[in-house]
Amino acid sequence: QVQLVESGGGLVQAGGSLRLSCAASGRTFSSYAMGWFRQAPGKEREFVATISIRAGSTYYENSVKGRFTISRDSSKNTVYLQMNSLKPEDTAVYYCAAKFGSIWPLSGYNYWGQGTQVTVSS
Repeated sequence: QVQLVESGGGLVQAGGSLRLSCAASGRTFSSYAMGWFRQAPGKEREFVATISIRAGSTYYENSVKGRFTISRDSSKNTVYLQMNSLKPEDTAVYYCAAKFGSIWPLSGYNYWGQGTQVTVSS
């Protein structure tokens, strides 16, 4: 079992930055690929970014490439999502997720956090 707790959401103006954190507890953090997803009001949850077990591989949804950076610190059992140049369309609840093994496919995450709200004003 893995428990995930997100933090760092909030209200920011367009063009601003936020850093989300996801603290993991339970089984060995280093055995899990980690991902960030988001869900905007009235829309389905969508993939944002993922990072491999040893942080050797990352992958991003097209709309966030060059603006968002996913990273992980195994010493702190924490994964981060640095979000720069935020846009109003980035407004959503952001969820951290974990799954055992590879980042591929971009599905199959079986552990989820409770989510943190990110609101970007225009």
